[in-house]
Amino acid sequence: MSYTKVFSVWFAAFVFFCSGGAFSQDTTRYLIIHSDDAGMSHSVNFATQSGLESGIVTSASIMVPCPWFKEFANYAKTNPQYDYGIHLTLNSEWNDYRWGPVASRDRVPSLVDPTGCLWDNVGQVAANAKADEVKIELKAQIDRALQFGVPLSHLDTHMGAVLCRPDIVDVYVDLAVEYNLPILFFKQLPLGIEQEYPALASRFQKSISKLSSKELPLLDRLLQFYGGENAEKRKQLYLEEIAKIGPGVTQLIIHCGQDNEELRAITDSAKRRDQDRVLFTDPAMRDFLKAQKIELITWRQFRSLPSNQP
Repeated sequence: MSYTKVFSVWFAAFVFFCSGGAFSQDTTRYLIIHSDDAGMSHSVNFATQSGLESGIVTSASIMVPCPWFKEFANYAKTNPQYDYGIHLTLNSEWNDYRWGPVASRDRVPSLVDPTGCLWDNVGQVAANAKADEVKIELKAQIDRALQFGVPLSHLDTHMGAVLCRPDIVDVYVDLAVEYNLPILFFKQLPLGIEQEYPALASRFQKSISKLSSKELPLLDRLLQFYGGENAEKRKQLYLEEIAKIGPGVTQLIIHCGQDNEELRAITDSAKRRDQDRVLFTDPAMRDFLKAQKIELITWRQFRSLPSNQP
């Protein structure tokens, strides 16, 4: 896989740039810098908090089923000034560090593997999950965060699992409407996305209509990178692609972590996550964004923009 391809949606390794959109009268380039996977581990929690407190990371989303959810939920409750979403989670992908559903297993048997954990990958979710049980589980994740006092601003998806089948896309959109929370979704269907996410394509217009009727904002574009052979090349990739974004609202997804024994035991991405933490807590990044005349915003601010509808 080439990690420098420029066309990426959620966990896939590409970056999407869409042109035009509804910002014909507003030429401002807005950017949400969003850190995924809070709650996954202590090291990820520490790094995500550092990013938020630096003021450069403007949003984060939380994996409620993970063992370190409570630590981050307590942080979110006591720091309501920051922007928190739910990273809706239907799979558990690491070899030795895994988690089960939030709902009791007897209520969502189609979501768990023989060990009682969520399925390893999105393909297994698509092959086994029942949509009604998906809704039970994802509502349980949202409700648990609310019960812990997390002030929620939006919903998004871990590894794009909610886009794996048309009926599960419907669940994702219905949750946005039910909880009155924006979701990670686009104003326009990205070119060529049909092959990567056919379920998204099949439900796109229906979903747009439903979200627009509730005045829930939609992104113009999404950036995400898994490449960069070293820290300097990774930084250069970020700077080059951020500089290219057009008017409207772009979300840049990053993954903050601290490269330590805990994170290395979980994932081989520890070094890359640490690079994201360092880069997006560096005041030089803020200076770069200011020089580019890019305005950092949160999901809450995004929702209040007058031109956020298609």
